[in-house]
Amino acid sequence: MWISSISYVYFWLIVLIACLIIEAVTTQLVTIWFAAGSIGALLVANVGLSWVAQLGVFLVLSFALLLLLRPLLRGVLRPRQDKTNADRILEQKAIVIQEIDNQNGTGQIRLMGQIWSARSIDNEKIAEGETVVVREISGVKAMVERCERNGGNES
Repeated sequence: MWISSISYVYFWLIVLIACLIIEAVTTQLVTIWFAAGSIGALLVANVGLSWVAQLGVFLVLSFALLLLLRPLLRGVLRPRQDKTNADRILEQKAIVIQEIDNQNGTGQIRLMGQIWSARSIDNEKIAEGETVVVREISGVKAMVERCERNGGNES
């Protein structure tokens, strides 16, 4: 061996520091797994085991942690998505205040005290005063469908 075991310890220490610096400047868990693997390899190097054993410990420990812990931590670290004003209207009932006619490009609904431009999902004309359900949003228009007369179709 032309490199002493002390040099391997320094090598793994440098890898550890580099991984921690990269981890500190990123917003996701990117290199923390490799930092943990380098700690394992550093310990193996300190005991005096071969370069192959050190590399093996580094790879096995890094990828084991990556495969086992990342899925568990992904849910914890994922930013919570709050519904926007537009998302809040999905699946809500609304009253048609201007006849919805896709052919003529007309239609408005009142929902939560706001007036929205609306279009029918199934291209049906929907008369003023009818109750509709918002199924999706397309641009600034609410895409709606008529509520069934048997108490409303919420699904």
